[in-house]
Amino acid sequence: MAKIFCVANQKGGVGKTTTTVNLAAGLAKVGQRVLMIDLDPQGNATMGSGVDKRKLDLTVYDVLLESASVAEARVQSQKCGYDVLGANRELTGAEIELVPLERREMRLKQALKAVDGDYDFVLIDCPPSLSMLTLNGLCCANGVIVPMQCEYFALEGLTDLVNTIKQVHANLNKDLQIIGLLRVMFDPRITLQQQVSEQLKGHFANKVFNTVIPRNVRLAEAPSYGLPGVIFDPSSKGAQAFIAFAEEMVERIKGM
Repeated sequence: MAKIFCVANQKGGVGKTTTTVNLAAGLAKVGQRVLMIDLDPQGNATMGSGVDKRKLDLTVYDVLLESASVAEARVQSQKCGYDVLGANRELTGAEIELVPLERREMRLKQALKAVDGDYDFVLIDCPPSLSMLTLNGLCCANGVIVPMQCEYFALEGLTDLVNTIKQVHANLNKDLQIIGLLRVMFDPRITLQQQVSEQLKGHFANKVFNTVIPRNVRLAEAPSYGLPGVIFDPSSKGAQAFIAFAEEMVERIKGM
């Protein structure tokens, strides 16, 4: 059975897409079968996986509106070693089109049942807002991975996300939980970041992943080449950190 995880944070610019594609590539490198789903109409996770969103015949939009199955719409990223259920601007229309439909927040969950045996991990890149798209991701997930910078405003955004997850858990998905908080773009030279990191560990304890993703130029450069940093420069500190994070994730789900 595949373990399904949303990568989510209601604050923008915290590295959700970078986390999703690099974790997917890292998991593939350590021998896991991975499907990466892009639920953001910008399609950055699709492009960052070496897949041209403009050339896709079918996307997650078609899956949500039940005009295609996951098996029909997924494509393989040859360079990255995992499958991609991509997105493009079409997905913006899904927000409106889903509203009058039955089971609108359960469309993705239903669609993924057909490919459950094909993967070890399904990773979902969610948009920053709590939209019908994000809700579809949260309703089918076993848990949420929260990438966050160790800054003051990030803590405020985290409170909002925790409340959202509690609401979805209470009303729509009893399995949903925070799997862990991932500290990203971390610079140990900045005192505030160290302080916020300690606050996180003090408050969330074992919900904070041991792995820390450093601020890294190669990770930032990789998307312009249409690749995760793990593939673009495997020897970089950022790539090595994501491989370690993939290994930590594999260990963590053994207890689930």
